[in-house]
Amino acid sequence: MLRRAFSMFDSGKTGCIEREKVHTILNTMGQAFDDRELDRVLTEQDSDGTGKLNFDAFCKVAIHFLDEDDEALQKELKAAFRLYDKEGNGYIPTSSLKEILIALDDQLTPDQLNEMIAEIDTDDSGTVDFDEFMEMMTGD
Repeated sequence: MLRRAFSMFDSGKTGCIEREKVHTILNTMGQAFDDRELDRVLTEQDSDGTGKLNFDAFCKVAIHFLDEDDEALQKELKAAFRLYDKEGNGYIPTSSLKEILIALDDQLTPDQLNEMIAEIDTDDSGTVDFDEFMEMMTGD
């Protein structure tokens, strides 16, 4: 959901969106937020002062305002993870993860996909365990 929202506002496919667009995205997603709190979190994530956020920074801002409780979110993510962990091994091959990412954003280039996979598969195992999957989905 966050990837789709981000991609819609990354019209130039630069991998960044202007921080002003986050207000619109949160409104579109039906999330309640305090303008001052949003400005504070945006400033934290835009530490270099460019006025732009990459996807990871955007996720950290959005997650801050999502109104689902952590338990419900974790349950949903476990269910989604199980869909792709067909053999019940406790991991998803990165090839399957690439399919998921392409389904979320068919504009991703092979280089962008490889970069995203490298960020997610932090132990370079060729697989993504639930913790890595959770981090990818929540930005935590």
